[in-house]
Amino acid sequence: MKTSISRRTLTRPDLRRAKPLILTAGVTLAMALYSMVLGAQEVALLLGTQAPQATLEDLDGNPVQILDLIEDGKPTLIEFWASWCHECEELQPEIDRVHATFGEEVNVVVVAVAVSQSQRRVKRHVAEHGATYPYLWDGEGAAVRAYKVPGTSVVLVLDRDGKVAYTGTGGTQDLVGAVERVLGNR
Repeated sequence: MKTSISRRTLTRPDLRRAKPLILTAGVTLAMALYSMVLGAQEVALLLGTQAPQATLEDLDGNPVQILDLIEDGKPTLIEFWASWCHECEELQPEIDRVHATFGEEVNVVVVAVAVSQSQRRVKRHVAEHGATYPYLWDGEGAAVRAYKVPGTSVVLVLDRDGKVAYTGTGGTQDLVGAVERVLGNR
């Protein structure tokens, strides 16, 4: 038995119904390509998402809005960190390298999650390691929820407009490369 496929010309109503699907497919493809170019893993907020506000504390217990630490027009690297996290420890030299290399061009902020650690332990770590970028205490989990972070050693890089340009997790992320791509240096 022979099957025939009819040939049909698309009409204007057909194209109008197809436009949203075509647009959605195009946006999805563009975000996937953007993700591949930046080497992002999409482990927290989706790429292109505007960074949300969250109330945290500095290490003296004073309230801080995370977006207040992000200067307009400067990309920002945010790490979700814990003193007990081995991958965070492995990632520390890369974060320090980003800060040393791009300190004037990029904000670096560390969010200390309140799981099995205290503010005192975080202060001790900062003092022992001589960190010169801010560590914030997420005692209520506000930033973890707002940024949809599944665990520690999660890093987000925000572009100049405060939109998520990179997400990754683990101790072997190429954060210098991610920041260079956001800055347009690569």
